[in-house]
Amino acid sequence: MIQHIALSKTFREFLDAERAGGALLVLCTALSIALANSPIGQAYVDSWHASLGVVSVERFINDALMAVFFLLIGLELERELYVGELSEFRNALVPAVAAAGGAALPALIHFSLNAGTPAQAGVGIPMATDIAFALGVLALLGARVPASLKVFLAALAVMDDLIAVVVIAVFYTAELSSAHLLAALGVFGFLLVLNRLRVLSLVPYLAGGAVMWYFMFQSGVHATITGVLLAFAIPFTGRDGYEGSPSHRMEHFIQRPVAFIVLPVFALANTAIVFGPGALETLTSSNSLGIIAGLLVGKPAGIALLTLVAVSTGLCRLPEDLRWRHIFGVGLLGGIGFTMSIFVANLAFIGDPAMVSASKVAVLFASVIAGFLGWLWLRIAAP
Repeated sequence: MIQHIALSKTFREFLDAERAGGALLVLCTALSIALANSPIGQAYVDSWHASLGVVSVERFINDALMAVFFLLIGLELERELYVGELSEFRNALVPAVAAAGGAALPALIHFSLNAGTPAQAGVGIPMATDIAFALGVLALLGARVPASLKVFLAALAVMDDLIAVVVIAVFYTAELSSAHLLAALGVFGFLLVLNRLRVLSLVPYLAGGAVMWYFMFQSGVHATITGVLLAFAIPFTGRDGYEGSPSHRMEHFIQRPVAFIVLPVFALANTAIVFGPGALETLTSSNSLGIIAGLLVGKPAGIALLTLVAVSTGLCRLPEDLRWRHIFGVGLLGGIGFTMSIFVANLAFIGDPAMVSASKVAVLFASVIAGFLGWLWLRIAAP
């Protein structure tokens, strides 16, 4: 069991980047909303839809730049599975169970309100947790919360995002091109062979990743999935152990660019929401209510209840310095959907700008409340 856990240097760097990146995300979101509703609002919104070769600027950000974000998610998960808190099965099982409950119940709540309607496509929106924002809020509490809670939240959020990746691949795939998909998987297989042959240079993996991204983009499966596949193809061990491995070098190299460039640009491009007359009235639609209830009720309830069942049945156990009030607090922070929820909203209602905009408003509304409630709960209930 975990007791007075000491955070590794790599994990501390990860926390620092996520905390600072979360603050920058808040600023970029506020700036984007302000510009979208200013006198230059229309020009600002149109700038993200401008053509950039064969795709728009917004789609390039969502399909190409976000693949780098998913690469980082995959590398972080790989690290935790090999040398982190998830390397021991019983330790890994707690956040895994929590993530499953925190994804399933929000989806069920949204589905129950929207089954059989066009809004049913939004079932995946309240399933994910924003790592940067959630860890940023937790960081505000400092030593008030145990270090193991930070590890637990990070592991839960990474697994949560992995579930979202699977949902995107399975349920938000456009018209499928089997030939291109097989080509992408063929490149992935080739990279796995290089891994087994102990090829430690990053160059062939990055080149292969670019080719795999192209085939995946053409296949109809969302191209960002390439990032996760590439992460698990890059070798984790090297001649100098973990810290000299290609995986560690890649994670260290892209960690800050993702936190300070990729995600802020994503926020600018995807929160250019115009609040016209009646914009807030969309919060009462069944889709918006499903998103809000999923994030604010489904997340904490799903995380806490399924974890309680797993611990009560002896399937897994909590770290020694964590209490159930900590788990419920993390569940509240899990309701901060933001990046992944907005990302899924773009896929769920592609071609329907009004539904995408309404979904984003609901995500922002719920995420702000979830962040405040999570901070308040842990400040009061977890001294």
